[in-house]
Amino acid sequence: MFRMDERILLGKHLFTADDIIRFATKFDPQIFHLDEEAAKQSVLGGLCASGWHTASLWMRYNLAAMRSEPGPQFGPSPGIKNLKWIKPAYAGSTVTYYRTSKAIRPLASRPGWSMLTGLAEAENQDGELILSFETAVLVRMA
Repeated sequence: MFRMDERILLGKHLFTADDIIRFATKFDPQIFHLDEEAAKQSVLGGLCASGWHTASLWMRYNLAAMRSEPGPQFGPSPGIKNLKWIKPAYAGSTVTYYRTSKAIRPLASRPGWSMLTGLAEAENQDGELILSFETAVLVRMA
């Protein structure tokens, strides 16, 4: 069912300046996400997406992929670990999102359910890793 240790392509996203500013205005109003000229003078050197923006898009593409695949019922997630924003996603960047299933184990406390753990990653158009975190989600096998 799950292809362990196989890196699955979830999708690609082009980060436009307008999208970056719109997200940041609502959720992460720091100058390097809001103002192109000020961002050039910042430590990041240019307008870039909030890390939360990049992570939320991983979730969007992951859910779309899960819904398009036949398989188990997905439940809630108990959380993520080791979230790393390795490099910025600058305006004009195309980011590619991936998921790798690492392990699955039955849950004694919830008969019929298992815990699926994995690795979430995103790369920029140059193939550089920009986002990484460990995932966990409950799944009920059919």
